[in-house]
Amino acid sequence: MTALAFALVATTGLTGWLAAAHYWIAACGTALILIDAKVHRLPNVLTVPAFAGTITLLAAAAAAGEHGSFARSLAAAAALSSAFALMTFGGIGLGDVKLAPTLGALLGWHNWTTVFLGTFTMFALGAVVNLLQGRTRGRIAFGPYMIIGALGVSVCVS
Repeated sequence: MTALAFALVATTGLTGWLAAAHYWIAACGTALILIDAKVHRLPNVLTVPAFAGTITLLAAAAAAGEHGSFARSLAAAAALSSAFALMTFGGIGLGDVKLAPTLGALLGWHNWTTVFLGTFTMFALGAVVNLLQGRTRGRIAFGPYMIIGALGVSVCVS
């Protein structure tokens, strides 16, 4: 699964620190997907380093003059985590809230349209897969849809 995620990132031809941020999320995201799918948890031991690594790599990309906006990344991280925090009342788990700033930062590097499209893709994937599986109620592992949606959109716009 990690090899597939890395291959997806490699298809973009990205180089430099932004590529490293994508590979970092692909690596951390693979572990988070497997754990969330199995036990419905996104552990801090992975979500915190995922965020710290992503922010560090995006800061390095900004320092190196790579195309994108670090300030927008930080704003998108705050916006997406705030939106997900508000959704905890509607069923989003706290692990999803802790994962949101990482993915928001990556999407925000590009532009606000990418943040919107990535967020829409997360929810669309979750809805379609669960409807196809006949699940309309109960707990779902939303982390996999978040990671696949955000990384997929970020790769497509890169």
